[in-house]
Amino acid sequence: MLDSFLIPAKTIVTAKGDSEPLEVGSIGGPALLVTLSISSIVEQESIELSVFTSADGATWEAKPVASLAQKFYVGEYPLLVDLTQAASARFVRVHWEVNRWGRGPVMPHFEIGVRVREVPREMLEEARAEAQARR
Repeated sequence: MLDSFLIPAKTIVTAKGDSEPLEVGSIGGPALLVTLSISSIVEQESIELSVFTSADGATWEAKPVASLAQKFYVGEYPLLVDLTQAASARFVRVHWEVNRWGRGPVMPHFEIGVRVREVPREMLEEARAEAQARR
């Protein structure tokens, strides 16, 4: 069962960037749970996170398979990544964009971590059945 960090907890981020690739070709389920944890942030700045896939770990798809909207506050932000739309995906990585405005230093300053966990197929099927029952 995959449970790894693309960005270790409490990593300082001051500019846009990319994580190292993580191999996901051997996971048993069609989805990943990617969680952005922001443990420190200053006012008047934002961070946006996107998940990209690759068949070989070197050439990356032009469009992200999933994205988190801009975040402005300390907290944990989960993102369910459906890999069924990226059948050839053997690797994933995250890309982040940061922005700072207003008074004070113009360089963004975040303390973040990004965790990736495999979502078991049984759990997805159970969640889908529960969602259907609520409709």
